Amino acid sequence: MTTTAPRLGNALARLLILAAALLGTLLAGAAPASAHAALTGSDPKDGAVVATAPKEVNLTFSEQVAMSADAIRVLDPAGRRADTGEIRDLCSGSVVRYGVELRAGLPDGTYTVAWQAVSSDSHPVAGAFTFSIGSPSTTSVALPDEAPGGGLVGALYGVARYLSYAGFAVLVGGGAFVLACWPGGASVRAVQQTVVRGWLTLTGATLALLLLRSPYTGSGKLSDAFDLAGLKAVLETKTGAALTSRLLLLGAAALFVAVLFGAYARRTDPKEKKDLAFGLGLGGTVVAAGIAGTWALAEHASTGIQPGVAMPVDILHLLAVAAWLGGLTVLLVALYRAPSVERSAVERFSKVAFGSVAVLAATGLYQSWRQVGSWSALTGTRYGQLLLVKIGLMAVLIGIAWISRRWTRRLADPAPRDADADADETDLADEEPVASEAEASETPEAVDPARAAQLARQRAAVATATRKRERDADPERAGLRRSVLTEAAVAVVLLAVTTVLTSTEPGRTEEEAGRSTSAAGPAAVPDRPVDIRLPFDTGGVDGKGVVRLSLDPGRTGANALHIFVERPNGKPLDVPEIKVALTLEAKDVGPLPVAPDRIQTGHWSASGVQIPMPGDWKIQVTVRTSDIDQTTIDKNVKIG
Repeated sequence: MTTTAPRLGNALARLLILAAALLGTLLAGAAPASAHAALTGSDPKDGAVVATAPKEVNLTFSEQVAMSADAIRVLDPAGRRADTGEIRDLCSGSVVRYGVELRAGLPDGTYTVAWQAVSSDSHPVAGAFTFSIGSPSTTSVALPDEAPGGGLVGALYGVARYLSYAGFAVLVGGGAFVLACWPGGASVRAVQQTVVRGWLTLTGATLALLLLRSPYTGSGKLSDAFDLAGLKAVLETKTGAALTSRLLLLGAAALFVAVLFGAYARRTDPKEKKDLAFGLGLGGTVVAAGIAGTWALAEHASTGIQPGVAMPVDILHLLAVAAWLGGLTVLLVALYRAPSVERSAVERFSKVAFGSVAVLAATGLYQSWRQVGSWSALTGTRYGQLLLVKIGLMAVLIGIAWISRRWTRRLADPAPRDADADADETDLADEEPVASEAEASETPEAVDPARAAQLARQRAAVATATRKRERDADPERAGLRRSVLTEAAVAVVLLAVTTVLTSTEPGRTEEEAGRSTSAAGPAAVPDRPVDIRLPFDTGGVDGKGVVRLSLDPGRTGANALHIFVERPNGKPLDVPEIKVALTLEAKDVGPLPVAPDRIQTGHWSASGVQIPMPGDWKIQVTVRTSDIDQTTIDKNVKIG
């Protein structure tokens, strides 16, 4: 029988067009929000030069953060602690502010403020800036290049997050597949092993997340994973409470699995089996929703706009993912390891998968609106770009699922076997008894090794022919196996992208931070610093980056100049030379050269920069990244 792969129907195209239209409508009407916490202000300001030592340093954040006892450190030019180490909570109403007192009698020079906190969505954030007392000076402070939550601990934490999502999907989706689609699968050992491994994976990953949480948000050292004091501190946080609750719920899930593959699998009376299935379905749904809620409680859904709506939506999203991808995993195992899976079970799962896709589309569109908010954030931020990758993978997955659905329909109406196939089966059936009779007629003493080897080859040939005949006799099942395997492979990649997405700063926050930076830009007024950003590219190795220049107070007379050179990823970049020139072309003044001094990696400063008169000044910055690679960039700013 000739079998061709089914073609995608118009219904799939209409579904994708509708999803795109809804996404456009939601993104076009977005409103402001926030997620990852960001430093929005400080006193003293970044790069400020103050006449006398302040009594304390204050930091203001965009949202609530969790601060440890050592979250804010002020270091003098020699790298010694200049603060008392006591964090003060200065929050009032919607203003999130924390401070630390400074020691008395601090000498003049440049001081470094390094801070680290944990956002309301559980992700660590950190940063640093400098200010000077009296006049700027050189500093020996070297800040770590590693971003918070990075390194080996960050990688292990990311792997544990991925495994926890995968384990949840297999545990919940596998149990749902057995109860809703294939009750007979409860007694199939391959299915039992798959679901139990999902439980073990989720439990092990949750324990790993709990142990790694302290070094992940703090020191970054793997050895601190077994620090009992750090573990105690983690248990007192929102994330620690969520992980502990997940472990308790996994105890209830273990009971569910034991009953499903024990008492339920052994039931023979239809009424008793139906009653037990209802109880397992109800209890399992509550436990599964509770486990999904531990993610919603501790991550993006719990902060930002509409958390009361976002958390239930996030739970529905996770349950739909589990029902689809977890059920798909168990179906794949059943197709390869348990050929007895009924065709009706595959048809029922096809309906469950379709319903899951509908829920995923609705909840995913809401989450996209909430975390991205605009077309520019969708294409111009890392979160938005990852979301586009996820949408593309989802489209591919839906396409493959549509093919699987078509194979399932053909599977329900198998074509009749032809006469040649029946004749071949008869011949093969006749061959096997002959071999058996020949073997039985000879006593063990009479069978020589050559004859035994010949009989073994005959049996292997018959077994191979039988398996081939079964595959050829049911091409629909073989096609379904291939499409489900492809679907599962794409789902593995999709789950990895989703894991990265949940730990990435949402597009709304990133875009708002960019808008606030540009808002403080070139149009300066008296007593307000001039802050500009100048991208550059010298064409050589490490030749790309951004220059951040601040001229304070941005008016005629003496000004303090601070220059920060950064790589494209925001990390400091040390360059051999940087020069500045100021020109007032309307009055033929300049260029006035400025030679800033290097303060630390990526930071140059000059004091007493004279602006003789107000006007539109052109600021030229020359950046040299090697002996031969340099470029000059400029920008016009209004200085009052």
